Amino acid sequence: MTRKQNVIWIADDEPNIRWVLEKAFSQSGFQTRSFEDGYRLINALASEAPSVILTDIHMPGMTGIELITRVKEKHPELPIIVMTAYSDLQSTVDSFSEGAFEFIAKPFDTDEVVQTIERAIEQQEPIEEAQTSIEENLSAIPSHGIIGQSPAMQEAFRAIARLSKSNATVLITGESGTGKELIAAALHQHSSRSAAPFIALNMAALPNDLIEAELFGHEKGAFTGATSQRAGRFEQAHGGTLFLDEIGDMPIEAQTRLLRVLSENSFYRIGGRRSIEVDVRIIAATHQNLEVLVHEQAFREDLYHRLNVIRVHVPALRDRTSDIELLANQFLLKAATEHDTEPKRLTPAVLKLLGSMNWPGNVRQLENLCQWLTVMVPGQEVFEYDLPPELRANTSDTPKGAEDIDSLVAQWTENQLKAGKQDLFPVLRERVERAMLQPALNYTRGNMTKTASILGLGRTTVRRRIEQYGMTATNPNLDE
Repeated sequence: MTRKQNVIWIADDEPNIRWVLEKAFSQSGFQTRSFEDGYRLINALASEAPSVILTDIHMPGMTGIELITRVKEKHPELPIIVMTAYSDLQSTVDSFSEGAFEFIAKPFDTDEVVQTIERAIEQQEPIEEAQTSIEENLSAIPSHGIIGQSPAMQEAFRAIARLSKSNATVLITGESGTGKELIAAALHQHSSRSAAPFIALNMAALPNDLIEAELFGHEKGAFTGATSQRAGRFEQAHGGTLFLDEIGDMPIEAQTRLLRVLSENSFYRIGGRRSIEVDVRIIAATHQNLEVLVHEQAFREDLYHRLNVIRVHVPALRDRTSDIELLANQFLLKAATEHDTEPKRLTPAVLKLLGSMNWPGNVRQLENLCQWLTVMVPGQEVFEYDLPPELRANTSDTPKGAEDIDSLVAQWTENQLKAGKQDLFPVLRERVERAMLQPALNYTRGNMTKTASILGLGRTTVRRRIEQYGMTATNPNLDE
């Protein structure tokens, strides 16, 4: 069998996707060969092999996961990149479990796909040991309701998949209500510690004088009310994972003792004389900016560095509005099951309205809304007038002079046509790019990675456009 260099094989049942990828790869100097399904690709692999395979997950006949398994049986070193429009945590984990090099969510940025292909070619080496793998029985573990097609959620999914065989300490950041505990639970369930306990403790929910007793336990008679010996959360989590939620609310005194335990993997119960050794993985979470707390001397810098080994950021719901419909449908189905009724259906107008909200309570607020709709709305379809009054009030504050963007584009197009203009789309695209890039760049203070994530574009594309239009942030962060 011959191995063809710089040749990309594409497996996707959608002709338009194959065409777009073929064109992008051709412009980047790659040769391509496309297949409508996995069976044709496997048959061709008997006589020759490409540099990289790019495959969809959901195809008729043979799925992308099955294709990876078949290819890896005989060609373990061949990099395979997976793409799908139906991305969830389990699909991402399964892809990496079977040996995928990378996971790409549709719609994708072609520049990013090309960069991923180039990276895969550069790193071609025996990958059986280097690839993140997951034990076979993990395929049956649910994804804890974590779904999302937005670029920010895809980054979180990749982090979980790549951390599946790691015991590294993880710091999860994100606003309240974004689902940080779900991410922590998924990190545990998709790890080698999944058979051991997952113990969660919320620092913000405990009085300061009880935190150490909760963490480390106490001996009988150690203090008033200690009528018996009690194991703390560290002992309960032995062999598993201890999730410390809202770690930024931990008092300095408890931080000092926590740091000692993390350094020595042992501690004393309150009132105890015997050192207790534990094997615990720490996952911490916070909605606060720990760097600021460190600067204000409200959080120990050495503990911060001990916790901030690998960071996973959970985006706010307003930064992943493309996921609102997916999440709402899931929550409506869950609520309908709990109340033994048919799930409600959101009308397009309601979905549009939900997408315009700020969502200060994030995913938790959306779930509560779906519970309310399931109980309070009499019909099966949910219309704007069915929404809670306070929600309608919050979404009615459209800025003065603001108009519907669809109407603006339609009116502009009509005016251009009447004026006999042609090539309208490139002109409009540039104007839209300029209009969106500058405020996004200002908002992120010049951070191109964050700007790309907010806009749902590739970082390379954002950088190229910024250079092309000569843009700079009005309030740049000079430390970045």
